[in-house]
Parts: sequence; structure tokens; C-alpha cells
Amino acid sequence: MAAGVLAAAMALPAAAAGPGERLAPGVREAIRASARGPAVIAHRGASALLPEHTLAAYARAIADGADFVEPDLVMTRDGVLVARHENEIGETTDVAAHPEFAARRTVRRVDGAEVEGWFVEDFTLEELRRLRARERLPALRGTAHDGRYPVPTFDEIVEAVAAASEREGRPIGLVPEIKHSSHFHARGLDPEAALLASLRAHDYARSAPVGVQSFEVGNLRRLRGLLDAAGLRNVFLAQLIGAPDASPHDRVLAGEPRPYLQMLSPEGLAEIAGYADVLAPHLRYVLPVDDAGALAAPTPLVAAAHAAGLAVHVWTLRPENPFLPPALRCDGDGDGPRCEAGARAEARAFADAGVDALFGDDPGLLREALRAVPAE
Repeated sequence: MAAGVLAAAMALPAAAAGPGERLAPGVREAIRASARGPAVIAHRGASALLPEHTLAAYARAIADGADFVEPDLVMTRDGVLVARHENEIGETTDVAAHPEFAARRTVRRVDGAEVEGWFVEDFTLEELRRLRARERLPALRGTAHDGRYPVPTFDEIVEAVAAASEREGRPIGLVPEIKHSSHFHARGLDPEAALLASLRAHDYARSAPVGVQSFEVGNLRRLRGLLDAAGLRNVFLAQLIGAPDASPHDRVLAGEPRPYLQMLSPEGLAEIAGYADVLAPHLRYVLPVDDAGALAAPTPLVAAAHAAGLAVHVWTLRPENPFLPPALRCDGDGDGPRCEAGARAEARAFADAGVDALFGDDPGLLREALRAVPAE
């Protein structure tokens, strides 16, 4: 992300608009940076340490100090929300090892791209229960935990987080992301209605800070109306921001594509603040990497989003060399691909840039890094 391109897109001052009083006071505080620095969001759980989107990964993240856990949600054929990053499940489960499901391998168009594999919407929950999670990045993170953990439902995640909150004696938020919303709707499934029903069914989910994220726009707008009507003031909405030239897929399907970069103009930020409470951009929108491979100066995005009334939650910080700016990478310190010193430095730089929350694959490392940031 070139800082100059983003600065040009935000050349005008942002209007001071925002969510006002639609969120409960404790939730407004939870989504903003505190004296401890940015909040820590466990990206798919403690996914640098355990297979992503498993109850074990979420539990580890909470034990390591995460403020929120993030389950990505997709839907089974019988309409149950389960935690997987994509609807294609061949990469993160052992489905390929189940001969009874071999014939379900197929090619499907998902969000404009041809994808080959096994798709969650072709499985009932009972069938999905037979599968076990496996590591997405085995070359970096190993396979020691493959085959141990099932795919959890969203309801099971809420129950587990509620129990952990009671044990820990502190609120632990949830930040589910609705994946491929338009794709599921085209197949007769309604993830937004299912999510709202789950939130209303659990006492914990009606009181703890809960955020709903999406790269699409229409489903967040719909949820804004549903949440307001239901009086769920503990639920905030987060507009995810993808690649600058890409567009939310629902806008593409409507024949009105709008690049994410355009959504970051002053007018675009004011529009987002009309339905969402959080702007969730890729981390390089805030701290680009310069030609020397080092972190460049912060872009104007955080200040502009704050002026529009939006908190800023950036994704995703990872502790391995391939994901770090070249200047922060370690030179073979005996820890394999992990570079904890570089990951700590990157986290502190984002705290200094004023972001409100960090999505990270190793929440414990982020929490440790942020303890070193002096409170203002």
C-alpha cells in the first residue's frame, strides 16, 4: 500500500459523524484503545500455535490474554454456522482422507473465483462432525496437532467463551466474520439471520462485546437495522477493507463495483460510519512498507477514521518472518521461521500509530509487546 495513494484518496477533511449512542458505553470503550494500548483480537484463535478455528485455539488465545476471539463463519447444508475461514474445507480439515466424501470434490465459483475442493455447504453438520482440523501452514507451523480437533459450531464457541469469561473473571468479546454472504444467499442460506438468532439465544452474547465483520456492505447494512430493532446495543459492526482495487462482492453482483480505496475517501468513511462502528483495514493501509523494507510513516487513515467516528482494527499481525517487513525479520535465531523480536516491534509501531485493536495470530506475543508501550 503506497502511502501517497492513500493520502491522495483522503485529501479532504473527514466529517465528524459517527455511531453516536447506538452502542452500550462498555462496548464503545471495548472497541477503542485503552491505557493498555490497542485491544488484542485473536485471529482465528491462537492460530500461530494451534490449528485455526478450533476450540483449543480459542481457549489458548484467551489464556494468553486476548480481549476478543474471531471466528470466521460459514454455513452447512442444513443451515448451521460453523467456524472455517473459507467455505472450501479441503485445506483445513482431513476431508480428503474420508473416502465416503471423495465424490463431493468439485469446482465452484466463489466470490468471482473458480475454487476446487470440498465445500461446507455440501455437508450436513452431522457429516462435518466426522472431520478433524489440520494446520493451514504446515511448513511454518508444523502438523503436531493435526487430527485432534473437530470443527466447532458458533453456538459452541459462544458457550466456550462464556465459560472462559467466568473462569478468567473478565469480559471476553467475540468478533465473528460472515464469510461469502452473497454466495450462501444464492444457495438459499441466510447467515445473517442465523447469526442474529444465535446471538439472541445466548445470555452471554446479549451482554458481552460482540462485533460482526464483513467484506461485503449490504449484509452489514441489513444487520444494522436488525440489531437496532432487536435492541442489541452490545453488538458493533466492522467494515472490512480488502485490496485497494478490489470491490465488495455484493457491489460487483449488483453491477455497481466500488473499489475499497474509494471507500476510504472522506465521503466514503462518513458513509461507513452510518451503519458500522469499526473500520477494519489490512495493516498496510496504516503502516506501509518503504522501498528499503522498513515500516514507513503512518498514513492519514487512522486520524480520518477517528474523525468520522470509527474505531480502527487492523489485520493481521503474524509472528513468522515471511509475514514481517523485511527490515524486521530475524536472521536465523534458532526459532525457525518465528521472529518474536520483529513481531513485537511491529505491534508497538501500530500502537504508536493510534490503532484501536490488532488482529493477531499469536495473541500472547501481542499482549507481551503492548505491555512495553508506555501509557499516555
